[in-house]
Amino acid sequence: MADMPTVRWGIVATGKISGWFVEDILRRDWPQRSASHIVQAVGASSLGKSQKFAEEFITARNNSDVQPELYGSYKEVYKNDDVDCVYIGTPHSFHKQNCLDAIAAGKNVLCEKPFTMNAKEAEEVFAAAKAKGVYIMEAVWTRFFPTVKALQKMLHEEKKLGKIYRMWCDFGLDIDIPSLPDDSRYKDPALGAGSLLDIGIYSITWGLLTLSENVGDAADDPEVASTQTLSHGVDTDSSVLLKYPSTGRQGICTSSTNFDSSGAFARIEGSEGHIEVFGGKAASPQMFVFHPKDGRKEERHEFEKPGRGFYWEADAVAHDLKAGEKESETVPHAETMRMMRIMDGVRKRGGARFPVDDW
Repeated sequence: MADMPTVRWGIVATGKISGWFVEDILRRDWPQRSASHIVQAVGASSLGKSQKFAEEFITARNNSDVQPELYGSYKEVYKNDDVDCVYIGTPHSFHKQNCLDAIAAGKNVLCEKPFTMNAKEAEEVFAAAKAKGVYIMEAVWTRFFPTVKALQKMLHEEKKLGKIYRMWCDFGLDIDIPSLPDDSRYKDPALGAGSLLDIGIYSITWGLLTLSENVGDAADDPEVASTQTLSHGVDTDSSVLLKYPSTGRQGICTSSTNFDSSGAFARIEGSEGHIEVFGGKAASPQMFVFHPKDGRKEERHEFEKPGRGFYWEADAVAHDLKAGEKESETVPHAETMRMMRIMDGVRKRGGARFPVDDW
């Protein structure tokens, strides 16, 4: 434990996603951890919210002697000299400003997905981080799961699937959009509502990581076609088709708030068989099964996952910070920009426009 890197986190926002993140990084039953995590500060829109959050997610789980500073604002988290990295768990319509405020204070940042509302906002945030010399990463936690790492190794290094032909991934939720209040994050375009940015980003992520052997600047941009169905100005269904001209590989990436998906959420097909991926949802893979084409016995690959699995990305951030890195190899800035451009294009074609868009 003494050799592990330690990160003192400042938590911005006290919603569900922040609670999940804190629960995971403070777990005591995870012997495979490779970093130590301390919740140094918590900021919310009121002091009462921070206090309630600490009681529910920190007090009973804290494995350090540090008791977090609790604030009724985000600004006080940014100003805390003992905070090494700020975790931003606000709704994505606030990500740009939260990131810029943290960066201005000289803080490293782990910002939840989607990184921003559009590519233009993402460019502004990355430029600010570069100018300030701080680390920043989009929290695409799924990419850090051992399930995903093992699958990528099988596909792109061991080539066990042979020539990859195509993939499919779906993420569906059952949400009655018309019945929600107009200011719901699922219904209000100003809050980035719609299936695409909320859950479709995971389906597209699976397309990118299974069809492309590279990431970031080293990866090719796929050709993209798409369609959307809108309700109240936001997409309830999005279907995105990816194609890599150099290999001919294709991906079908879908999302919906009309129907709850279950079972295998992804399938990858190749010349030597196919792979099915299982988990609660596409965000949180639990296992995958390789079905060889020649009739050999299937191979099941399942990985231990206490809690939800946020500790893998948190550990990765800790090691990056210790090494003095300014971005992640797993989710580099260029990969976030690729995703934002893809989603911008889907929305332009489908008509799901946000007030912050300039098109």
